[in-house]
Amino acid sequence: MTGNTGNTGNTGNTGNTGNAGNAGIAGEFGGGWIINDRVDLPFVTILDPIGSPNQLGELADVALTNFPDRSWTARWYAWRILHQLAGVDWQTPAQAALDLRRAAINFSSEIDALVLAARDERPDALAAIVAQDVEFITYFMAVLTITPGTHPMTYRLLHIASLIGSFGALHFKDHYSVARPSQRCPALLPPVPMPGHPSFPSGHATQAQLMRRCIAQMFSMTPLPPADRSVIESNVIALANSVARNREIGGLHYASDSLAGDDLAGTLFASLNTAPVSHYTDAVNDAVGEWS
Repeated sequence: MTGNTGNTGNTGNTGNTGNAGNAGIAGEFGGGWIINDRVDLPFVTILDPIGSPNQLGELADVALTNFPDRSWTARWYAWRILHQLAGVDWQTPAQAALDLRRAAINFSSEIDALVLAARDERPDALAAIVAQDVEFITYFMAVLTITPGTHPMTYRLLHIASLIGSFGALHFKDHYSVARPSQRCPALLPPVPMPGHPSFPSGHATQAQLMRRCIAQMFSMTPLPPADRSVIESNVIALANSVARNREIGGLHYASDSLAGDDLAGTLFASLNTAPVSHYTDAVNDAVGEWS
């Protein structure tokens, strides 16, 4: 039976830009269940029970011709925004900031800092490192005290930031091709599989910092008291910083990767708020409506 331990190799599939998450995919609206119907008397053929001689199938709303925006699930709506972002030059300003960040890296001193983090912080941070490796949208939902059912549009906004952050980070990971800390210092022994893409910038940091910006923007447009908004913004900033830092403690990223991720998130956020990316504006406004 020990041969089955070979399946642990499949954990490598979690190699994440950060999969900020595909949290709750099975439970997203429009999927996750199976409905069986009768063979001899399909539901759609039943006569209208409240007086009309028509069958239920003849009572459909024929006026509905377009797929409603509200019916787009979170992860697929995010792709609509990515398609619009493709028409915006976000790469040029982002690269200017990242070039400066990359040029200032001192790998020797950064490795030394990661060694100390592995010794002093990793045992306490281990549970969070492992949990956040696969996804961390659930952490943001916990801080906001929401679920996909109670606040579907806010959940959608988190998915948007996750996908756009991953897309932007992967573009520059390919451009800079920086080796992972554990490739330079294998003794760091990260507690989760090393992702199958370069280190700089951190995808987890980019996604988390973009999430906190999008959430802060959304709350700035709600009628909540300023003091309440300030508390929420402080919470999401602290969470974003924690997600990024945990990747460093785990030996998966340099501190400079996290800083670069924050830089990139700022540029991506500015690009999302340009006229061509109209679906993002719609998504923010829809999320605001859940907090009014």
